[in-house]
Amino acid sequence: MKEEPELDYGPLAALIGNWEGDKGVDIAPEPEGPEESPYYEEIVFEAAGDVENAERQELAVVRYHQVVRRKSNDEVFHDQIGYWTWDAKTNVVVQSLTIPRNVCVLAGGEHPRPDAGAAVALKVSARKGDADWGIIESPFMRDNATTTSFEHTLTVEGDTLTYAEMTMLHIYGREFEHTDTNTLVRRSRKA
Repeated sequence: MKEEPELDYGPLAALIGNWEGDKGVDIAPEPEGPEESPYYEEIVFEAAGDVENAERQELAVVRYHQVVRRKSNDEVFHDQIGYWTWDAKTNVVVQSLTIPRNVCVLAGGEHPRPDAGAAVALKVSARKGDADWGIIESPFMRDNATTTSFEHTLTVEGDTLTYAEMTMLHIYGREFEHTDTNTLVRRSRKA
């Protein structure tokens, strides 16, 4: 990847910077039922340049790292790395992510072009077995806590980022809608 200062990051430009939020709510599965955990987090989005694929596709790339801590004990309970990419020709945005529980997601969606000055809204999704936007996981996760679908909606308005994420799991012998929501504030524009 090469860094080009004048590269058009399209809708991804709104993400770049250091973000912090302490209004997070995680609703996760437990054997006896749902567990609600308030959390705070930091997400760092960095301009990563562009990538050319097969001499026909050029993607703008933003790299990110997300660290989430429970308010109850300050322990990290979620650490995620990944990329957001944007294809200006097709107007498709993609989020690729990895979490240390041995789960990888490639989620995509078309980005609606906003009016000038409007909020930037990104929405991506993936499903297990989907030929385009899929989910890969280790044999242990497949057999014990398999992810069947993923949806992520992220909205940036000025220096405020709000997101809602839903991961459908098959765990403890049942289907469970694992959700995370938060509102973050940009602390700096440089990563």
